[in-house]
Amino acid sequence: MKKFGLLLVVLLLLAACSQEEKNLSIDGRVQGLKKGTLYLQKIEDTSLVTLDSVIVDGEETFNFETFIDGPQILYLYLNKKDNDEFDDRFLFFAEPGEMVVNTTLKNFETDAVVEGSENQKKLVEYRKMMQNINDRNLELIQKNLMAQKDKNEALIDSTARAYDDLLKRRYLYTVNYAMNNKDYEVAPYLAISEIFDANIKYLDTIYTSLSPQVKESKYGKSLRDYLQERKAEENSAAAN
Repeated sequence: MKKFGLLLVVLLLLAACSQEEKNLSIDGRVQGLKKGTLYLQKIEDTSLVTLDSVIVDGEETFNFETFIDGPQILYLYLNKKDNDEFDDRFLFFAEPGEMVVNTTLKNFETDAVVEGSENQKKLVEYRKMMQNINDRNLELIQKNLMAQKDKNEALIDSTARAYDDLLKRRYLYTVNYAMNNKDYEVAPYLAISEIFDANIKYLDTIYTSLSPQVKESKYGKSLRDYLQERKAEENSAAAN
């Protein structure tokens, strides 16, 4: 009887571990894909780690099942064996539960549509709003390069000032967006991925505004640790 009870406990523990290991299911389709391997990846200690993979051979659909420790950025990578991996990978904000990812072989990154994640919706919204700033940034870089080529000092100075003003706009918009979405993990993620080099007071303002739950998330803790490092460096520099 004791052996049966012990066996039952072991089976229950194994079942619990199995459920814990897979809390994210992703169904998807790559229109036009006939053959290749899809990889679901995450960054761990600055390296890409594969969580799951699917070999595609005649079917356009796929399914991933894995475990993630809360909402976080994942990557979908398609290996077509064409040595052009940069155009065959895109990131998205995953959340535990069920998600759907659809894209095309022709435009693997730009055609991607991801559903089932509120943080992903917020990230897409942020990117759309930032597009004008990014376009203007490229325009200023081109003008500045032409000015340097022509040795036009006045244009060099004016484009440099315009670039600085645009950078401030980018920082302020990101800070405001993060604070307006303080209940989502995308807020600290944007702080450490988009404006990590901003004035520390901006980053501190974002962190202070975060909800308790988000502060304990993957990116909430990363922002906290980063702030501590920045403050320690500034204090050390001031002491010297």
